[in-house]
Amino acid sequence: MLQAQTQHVFSHQHGQYSHAAAAAAAAVDASWIQQQQQQQQQQQQQQQQQQQQQQQQQQQQQQQQKQQQQQQQSQQPHPQSSLAAQQHAQAQAAVAAAAVAQHQHYSRIALSNNNSNPAATGAGANNQVTSSGGDSVSVAAVGAAAAANGNMDGGISEENRRVLVWVAELMDPARREAALMELSKKREQVPELALIIWHSFGVMTSLLQEIISVYPLLNPSQLTAAASNRVCNALALLQCVASHNETRTLFLNAHIPLFLYPFLNTTSKSRPFEYLRLTSLGVIGALVKNDSSDVINFLLTTEIIPLCLRIMETGSELSKTVAIFIVQKILLDDIGLAYICATYERFYAVGTVLSNMVTQLVEQQTVRLLKHVVRCFLRLSDNNRAREALRQCLPEPLRDATFSSVLRDDAATKRCLAQLLINLSDNVVDGAATGTTL
Repeated sequence: MLQAQTQHVFSHQHGQYSHAAAAAAAAVDASWIQQQQQQQQQQQQQQQQQQQQQQQQQQQQQQQQKQQQQQQQSQQPHPQSSLAAQQHAQAQAAVAAAAVAQHQHYSRIALSNNNSNPAATGAGANNQVTSSGGDSVSVAAVGAAAAANGNMDGGISEENRRVLVWVAELMDPARREAALMELSKKREQVPELALIIWHSFGVMTSLLQEIISVYPLLNPSQLTAAASNRVCNALALLQCVASHNETRTLFLNAHIPLFLYPFLNTTSKSRPFEYLRLTSLGVIGALVKNDSSDVINFLLTTEIIPLCLRIMETGSELSKTVAIFIVQKILLDDIGLAYICATYERFYAVGTVLSNMVTQLVEQQTVRLLKHVVRCFLRLSDNNRAREALRQCLPEPLRDATFSSVLRDDAATKRCLAQLLINLSDNVVDGAATGTTL
């Protein structure tokens, strides 16, 4: 019985112990789980912090890279800025070269007009203005210096000094009209004016601005006498440039004659338009006057022949004279003759206009036009096929004595007409003259 009680007590204590152990184990488990959860949360927080730190580091690295790239770009020259710098340097060099050329031409004027005063010439040469490569020298500054600097009075005459001032005033729109008028009057008196105009910075641009400014007045016809006179003064200066041996090629290379063609293409017979056409023809006439093949080659690439032919039919006597002079100069060049006689259409166009002029001259009896017509027909007769065609279509008044009284005092034109009739006679062999086929 004691054993049973002992067992019961032990069993009861064992039950109490087992319940306590279970409770303790449960408490331990709960605390461990809580600790584990806290550790996990801490680990997650640490991971998040690490990720945030990594992101911040990446952002900082990216910002540093951008800053480095920007610094590198700022240190390296930009292509456009580099190109602009090169263009600016070229422009400065061109201005400096133009300034040097100006002073050379001014010195020529001084030497040509003051040879009788060597001391004055030497003083003027010693007082020449030079320009540095980095400074922009404008013609206005040079002209103003020529006008204001008393030290230059000994090297340049008063008249030429005024010319330089007028050239400088071409850059000023407010003074340009008066300067154009004065320079157009003096263009025959200053041999180096063409060089001064061409090499003076911005002056040619100012002249072209004057020409372009009247384009809107051509169609419809709104050109006034004042506007016509002003642009014709600018054209007179262009004619001066076109006539000079040293500027003619530069004038052609710049294709400046093309700016005149809108004036030649007008048909209004009012005095402002007629004056404008005549002055424009004068510029082209100045180009062909020196019998340059380069000039003829250039003109043949343009519409100058059709423009001249229309003026030869409908223009005034002076305009007709200059227009046929241009056509005659083109024909006198071998390339020009070959071009006109290359096709029947070209020959027919020229021959028809010349024949119509002969018909008009029967009534007008103008020797100035007649001599050019005869010389054009004579030159056409140098081409084999053109000569054959002229035997059939030469105007009858040139065959008979219609113009004998007009040519009584013009021996040269009479000889040309006689030679033309000889060339067209049946006794002339076609191979006697060379030329291209029609």
